Order: sequence, then C-alpha cells, then structure tokens
Amino acid sequence: MDVTTCLKSMLLAIRQYKNNRSAVNTSQLQKQINDLTGLQCSRLLSSGQVLPSECLSGLLEVAIDSKTSQALSSTIVSLLAKLAASDEETREALHSSYNLTRTLASIIHSNRSTPDEPLVVQCLQVLQRFTYSMRVPHCASYLDDLLAFLMQNVKSRNDDIIKPCLGLMANLCRHNLSVQTHIKSQSNVKALYRCLIDFLAHNSLTVVIYALSILSSLTLNEEEGQKLFNAENIHQTFPLIFNITVNGDGSLTRNYAVDLLVDLVKNPKIADYLANYKLLPACLTEVFGLLHSKDSETASKVLELLVSLCSVTGLRKLLCEAVFRSFRPRRQPAGRKGGQSRVSEPCVALLQWASGPLHDPERCCLQALHLLTELFQEVIDAGSSSTVHSYLELLLPALVGILQAPDSMEEEQQLRRHCVRVGSVVELLLVLCGEEHLKNLVCQQISSKLCASQVELLLSNSHGSTCPVTNGHLSQVCSEAMLKMLELMSRLKQHVLDMETCFYRILQDQRMVTPLSLAMTCQRRELVQSALRILFEAAPLPDFPSIILGESIAANNAYREAQRDSEVPVKRMAVQDALSSLPSCPSSKVTTTAKQSIDSLIEKLQSGLEEQRKDVHMSEVIDVYEQKISALASKESRLEDLLEAKALALAQADRLLAQYRCQRAQAEAEARKLASLLQESERSKEALRGELGEQVLEVQRVKQDITQLLEHNARLQAVSEEHQALKSSYNQLLNRYNETERVLKELKGAHTALTHQAETLKKSHEALRLQHERTLAEGAEKDKLIKGQQADLKEKEETISDLQGELKSQQEQASELEESISILRKELNKTEQARKDASIKASSLELQKSQLEAKLQKKEEELNKNMHMIAMIHSLSSNRINPETTNVSL
Repeated sequence: MDVTTCLKSMLLAIRQYKNNRSAVNTSQLQKQINDLTGLQCSRLLSSGQVLPSECLSGLLEVAIDSKTSQALSSTIVSLLAKLAASDEETREALHSSYNLTRTLASIIHSNRSTPDEPLVVQCLQVLQRFTYSMRVPHCASYLDDLLAFLMQNVKSRNDDIIKPCLGLMANLCRHNLSVQTHIKSQSNVKALYRCLIDFLAHNSLTVVIYALSILSSLTLNEEEGQKLFNAENIHQTFPLIFNITVNGDGSLTRNYAVDLLVDLVKNPKIADYLANYKLLPACLTEVFGLLHSKDSETASKVLELLVSLCSVTGLRKLLCEAVFRSFRPRRQPAGRKGGQSRVSEPCVALLQWASGPLHDPERCCLQALHLLTELFQEVIDAGSSSTVHSYLELLLPALVGILQAPDSMEEEQQLRRHCVRVGSVVELLLVLCGEEHLKNLVCQQISSKLCASQVELLLSNSHGSTCPVTNGHLSQVCSEAMLKMLELMSRLKQHVLDMETCFYRILQDQRMVTPLSLAMTCQRRELVQSALRILFEAAPLPDFPSIILGESIAANNAYREAQRDSEVPVKRMAVQDALSSLPSCPSSKVTTTAKQSIDSLIEKLQSGLEEQRKDVHMSEVIDVYEQKISALASKESRLEDLLEAKALALAQADRLLAQYRCQRAQAEAEARKLASLLQESERSKEALRGELGEQVLEVQRVKQDITQLLEHNARLQAVSEEHQALKSSYNQLLNRYNETERVLKELKGAHTALTHQAETLKKSHEALRLQHERTLAEGAEKDKLIKGQQADLKEKEETISDLQGELKSQQEQASELEESISILRKELNKTEQARKDASIKASSLELQKSQLEAKLQKKEEELNKNMHMIAMIHSLSSNRINPETTNVSL
C-alpha cells in the first residue's frame, strides 16, 4: 500500500470516528495509523500537499480530545514521534505549522492527576526528543502549565518519569531567557535547586547530566552558580562530563553532555579552568576516539564540541598537538596491521568525515572541514607548517576530489549540499595559502581546468533567473562558493599553469554580474569584502561588464526597497481580497461556524456564572472547551495562512501576466526593427567584411608580437645561462681565494715560529761564547743554517706580497660581477611585467575574436536569407519584367 492510499483511508477513518466513536471505528482508525507508521514517511509534510495536512490536523484533534482512549492516543503519539524523527523539514513543520508541542502538552495537562500513566510518560519522552535543540517561545499559554507539571514531578520517586521531566526541562531552559526568568520567579525555586543538587549524587549518569544542564542554565551567572561551579567543584565536573561523553548511556545522554560542556566553555572563568585542567590531553584523546564510530550523530556532536573548544585561548594549540602529533607517514606497503594503526589516528578520521559521499549527513562534513580550518590556522600562526607536510599529502588529494563536479545533480537539495561543501573546502585551501610552503603544496594539486569547471557549474546555477534576488537560497549559496573559488584563483594565478589567463577570462564573463551584485548588496561583511577584492582585480580589464554590474546592483536595491515598503499592506489587502472573493468556500463556512459556536459557548458560560450554578466538574468542562477553542483557533490560523498564500500567488500571476504583455509588445517592436535592419544588412555587409579584414590583419600583427616576445624570452634565457656560467666561475675564484688565504695563515705561523727560534739562537750564542773554541765547527754550521733560513724567510715574504696583490685583483673582479648581476635582475623584472601585460592583452583579444566570429556567422546567415528571398522574387517576376532590368537589380 502506498502512502497516498493509506492517507485517504486514514482520512475516511477519522471522519467515521468523529461521527461515531464506536469500538469498530476506533479499531479501524488505530489500524490505519499503524499501517502509516510502518511506511516510509520522510518529507511527507514538506511537500505542501493538502491530504497529509488534513490527516494530521484530524489526528491532532482526536489526540487532544478527552474522550479519546489512551490506547488510540498512544498510537497517535507514536506516529507523531516517527514523523518528528524522519527528517528536519518535517520536524520544523510540526513545530511551526502544527504546534506539536502544544498538543502533547495538552495531553499531559489532561492527565496531570495520573503522571505515572504510560501515555504521560510517552508524551514526555516524545516532547523531550522533539524539543531538543529547538527553542519554544514562552508566550504560549500552555507552557506555564507544562513547567508547573515538570517542577512538581521532578521530585517523584519513579525514575521513568524523572528522566523525561528533567530532560524536557533542560531543553526548555537552554538558551531561553524568558523560561529561565519564569522558573526563577516561582516561590518554590529554592526547593527545586535543592532537589537538582541532590540529583548530582544519583546513580544514573543520565539524571546527573540533566540536573547539571538545568543548574547551568538557571544559575551559571548568579551567586548559586558561582558556588556550584567554583574551582574545586569544576575539576570534579570535567571528568564526569568527559566520562559521560565517552561512555554515556546512549546518544541522547552524550548529546546533553556535549551541550553542557559547550555552554560552560562560553563562561571565561570556566574556560580558564578547562585550559589549566591537567587531565585534558587524556580526555581529548578519548573524545577523538569517538570519531572512528560510524554513527553520524555521535561524530556530529563530537565535532561540535571540538569546534567550540577551538574558540578558547590555549585549547586550539592543544587540539592541534592531539590531532597531528600521532600522524606519521607510512612508507611500507599497507598491510592489515598498518591499516589498523592508520585508522586509529584522529586526523585520518577527520579526513574520512570531511570527504564522505554527498548523500552522507551534511553536518559532519562541514564541521570536520571547519575544524581542519581552525587547526591549520593555528599551525600557520605557530609557524610549524613543516610538521603537517605528510598529512597534507593525504588531505589535498581528498579536497581536490571533493572539488570535482558530480556526474549528475538530480535534486536541488543535492546541488545545494555540493555548493556549501565546496565553499568550506575552498575556505580551507585559502587558509593553507596563507603560508608559502603550504601554498606550494596546494599549487601542485590544483589545476586551472579544475577551477574553471567548478566556476562554470556555480555560474550556471547562480544565473538561473532574471532577478537573482528572488531565486532563493540556492543562488545565494552558489554565489558565495564562486566568490571563494575566484579568490583562490587570484592567489594561485602566478603559481599554476594557465591560471592567470583562465582567471581573467572568467572575470570578463557577463554572468559574473549576478554573484557580484548579490554579494555587494547582501548584509554579510565578509561577502562584501570578498566581492570588492574581486572587483578590484576585474575593473582594469577592458571587457569587464561594469555598466551591467551597476544596473544589477541598482535593481537589487530597488527590489529590496519596494519589497520592504509594500510587504505589510500587500499581505493585508491580499487576505481581505481572498476572504471577500471566496464566500462559498467550505473553509470560510467552517471558520464562521466555529466563531458562532465560540460566541454561543461564551454566552452560555457567562449566563451559567450569573445564575451561580455550582458544578463540581465545571473546571474540567472549561478545560475541554479551552482545548477545543485553541484547536479551532489554530485551524483558523492555518486557513488564514492558506488564503494569504493563495492571494500572494494570484498577485504573482498578475505580475507575470503584465510581464508577458510587456514582452509581447517588445517582441512586436523588435520585429519591426528587424524589418528595417533587413534593408540595411546589404549595406552593412561590405563594412563588416572590411572590419573582418582589419581584424585578421590585427590578429596577424598580434601573432608577430607574440613571436617577437618569444624570441626576446629566448634571448633572456641565453643571458640567464651566461649569468649561471659567470656565477660558477665566480664560485671557483672564491674557492681559490679561500685556499690562498689558508696558505697565507700557515706561512704567517711559520714566520712567527722562525722569528722566535732566531731569538732563542741569539741568546744561546751569547751563553755559549765561552765555549766558542770547542764548538767553533758546530757554530759555523749553525751560522750557515741561520743564513739559509733567513733566505727562505725573504722568499716567503715576497710570495706573501704577490698573493696580496692577486687577492686585490680578485676582489675587483667580484665587484664587477655583482654589478652585472644587478643589471640582469632589473632586465628580468621588466621582462616579467611585459609578459603579464601580454597575457592580459591576449585574453582580451581571444574574447574579441570569439565575439567577432559569432557576429560574422550571424551576418552570413542573414545574407543567405536575403539572397534566397531575392532569388524567389526574381523567379516570381521573371514573366513580367525585362531581363535586362532583372540583371541590373540583381
């Protein structure tokens, strides 16, 4: 059985049950609800169909009716719980359009005297899951009764009702100042605080974390909270929270523990306590271990916690060390053992979540990319980019794989996910380009073809309508991703082959007007700044559509101004017109009947109060009628919303009809204009041929210029080679100079030693003068030795003077070489600037050439049509016109 058939059968069963509440009709309705519960009901309410809306409205009316049996109400609540857990859009529709919280709160209020009933516990559990991470406004009247019920039953002895009551109260108090103020204004709030503090010693970790969450929401910035979360207690709270996060009773308990830690870290004092916590590295290691789980909900909460910890001063560096310190490059072949050790590393788990398939949970991928961006920003700020080189060898190919355009984009939701993920990836690459070494690694992986294909995909989806302001969320997402991609191309244009030419060609595309105008008229500062940076690059280009960009920006501003001025009066007039134009609509009859019944009910209640009839069950009757009144009011509001939407659709149809008439008039005017252009085409054909010849000559001249530039580049290459040869000779002379200097030092040492030896000999000569006769022969030999050494000393001094002269000549040659090197560097800079100007001019000429070829082709087609028409005219009039006249006309 399909969903539509099941919904039709259920609607019939609801009507039969309302007409006759017999056991047969009750069982039939319960059977239909069970059948629908067993089917796949994802995106049932987000489709905008009337049948699911009517069925759900009828089920809500049956559920809040006090005469409905608890078994049927329990079945309805089970169906509502499944719908709320199916997808986020259905959950949002149940919250905003159908007010599921009010329905469940009404059921709880009707059975408040028996809180231990399974139906009450079931409603509390569904409410707890439904209101998690969803803000419920305190302006609703049912919320005060629900809070009073929760405050009364948290003191119960039954754990089955304590847990959902505490969890629901934690949801309602978190980030809701009005609910917190209401609870603090109650007279029994002190008793509530004592009860919650007593729960901190409970044997269930789930109850403990619920109580801590409520206490942190109510007392974190007050005196009681300062006592509860002081330095002594908080160091006992941290291991408790981390223990529940790692070894919690379930995913829901883990979610509350993560939310509590995220809220506590926002307090500066507690953030300092956490930064100084000694066991934090060990706790983070265990938290990172949760990333290896295949559960996307667990990974999403863990990534949310890690991203929030990155905002604390000092913790981002600790997270960096915990992620990258265990990663080591694997050189050996990947076997089973090596594969297991690689998977256990947290950075590899981050890579797996960041590069998952497109149909995987989007939140995990975006949070993983955001965390990697924060970590690499810390690596760059700390100047330790060399430590992540091996990890980038794995990360960059995965990021390039994400940037590859998918094979098919069947749904708008899938395309939106791809664009959002591309924006996050490009943001990470921009952070990596902030350091020169990491930028070189990015340049090795990114190609101009990849960037051009991605920009083409984003341009084709952001240029979908004539007024991009009304295009919705997809056009905005595509524009943001494309601006980031262009900024990345701007940073890499000097380092990647053909990136500069591709970048300037894209900037001159007229479709760039749409994303630039959207970004420059939005309210986000970073988008405006990014658009201005790209506009600064594009403005000097000769074919940049600056006039069209200005008109688009003015049109967007005018549209927003007109929409802001006419939004409220148009809505009121549309509702009034719709109500006046639909007098026979069944919904208006139902609304009028409901108002009459409400007025009669009020009159009866007033008359009954005036006569002072005492009835014990009057309060219950009033509660029942209040529920009916609220149900009718919610139904009336839904009908008014439908009428308002229908009136807006009619107004939009009128605008489209006016646009069609205007376009038709423009088409007729263009047809008349084309008739006149047909007569001028013959005269303009010759002029176009002349222009084509001039353009061909100009293209030839450009080719000659390019050839000359290539020759000049070859000459510069020869000069560079000559420079390298001179540099090598200079290095050889420098080595010879160093060797000569070393020999000189050795000779100076020998000279000093010889001088000292000569003085010693003189002293010994004076001392041994008395022994001159006996040692005359020996003294003569020593005199000869001294004379020989003196001669050698003179020769060495002459050699030293020659080496000094040669050293001076080599220094002069080195200075001359340095001057020639500086001259060559200046010429090289001039050549680089000329090359850049030539590349810009070449891209502009290529664009002009393509435009002229398209124009020439169009004119040739028009010429063929004209020749064909002339031939037909000639063939028709050949019997009546003189052949000589015909030849002349031809």
